Amino acid sequence: MDRLKQMETFVAVVTRGSLTAAALHEGVAPAVIGRRMDALEARLGVKLLQRTTRRISLTHEGSAFLEDCQRLLADFNSAEASVSAGGVKASGHLRVTGPAGFGRRHLAPLVPGFLAQHPDVSLSLNLSDRVVDLVNEGYDCALRVGDLPDSSLVSVRLADNRRLCVATPAYLQRAGVPVHPTELARHQCLMLSSSASQTRGWAFEVDGELTHLRPGARLDCSDGQVLHEWCLLGLGIAWRSAWEVQADLAAGRLRSVLDEFAAPPNGIYALFPSARHMPLRVRLWIDFLKLSYSDPGYWARATRMS
Repeated sequence: MDRLKQMETFVAVVTRGSLTAAALHEGVAPAVIGRRMDALEARLGVKLLQRTTRRISLTHEGSAFLEDCQRLLADFNSAEASVSAGGVKASGHLRVTGPAGFGRRHLAPLVPGFLAQHPDVSLSLNLSDRVVDLVNEGYDCALRVGDLPDSSLVSVRLADNRRLCVATPAYLQRAGVPVHPTELARHQCLMLSSSASQTRGWAFEVDGELTHLRPGARLDCSDGQVLHEWCLLGLGIAWRSAWEVQADLAAGRLRSVLDEFAAPPNGIYALFPSARHMPLRVRLWIDFLKLSYSDPGYWARATRMS
């Protein structure tokens, strides 16, 4: 239990921003929190936090450990809740939000199956590319695709998300096939508007280093679905998620390029405000998504249905 308490304290310090705030929340002296953190770092043999009199920041090891701790604590609380509930069925209303494009393909089609398993649950699904404030807007769970910003929200990684450079065969025949990311500068690239996302540009792995490029674009748009449609019209090269273009690749409508420079995948995540006292319907929804996405056949079936 000491190890569990150390993990809970570490998460509390990070999410609340200071040892003092974590101590106030737990009703103990700041020195107690400090001793727990010292003991945790000594046991692991790594520095998790950089602490000054004014602020704390995560080390590289601390960032990785935080995600694992949040997931383990969520699983622990879920296990306790399942036992204490005595097998009571999930019930109540579930409010879920997710990105529009991903949600249309990979959230909405799963809802009927989930509700069939849990007939006492009702569900509202909000699909928007706006970053929704879960706590203030009353959502139980959000799906996010890509790198996550620093947040006090708890996250569970559901699946990998690969990004690909794609174009129509006709465009590539006309403009040539780029063989290195730097050659994108001479191509028509279809970009998401900087106000939307991808402010760092497209990610590639070049000579073992992660590199971000933002090619000049004649066309840009804040809506990824529009970029996808422009790409299918042969207007240029787009950088899209595999879940969005896999059906087009399989049908030959698009070809991927620069695959040997593809960056490592980021993630598809479920986010929720707190692992403490999580309603059973939320835990079951997250487990349902994780089970669905971990099935190797799921993405192939989804590709055929796109």
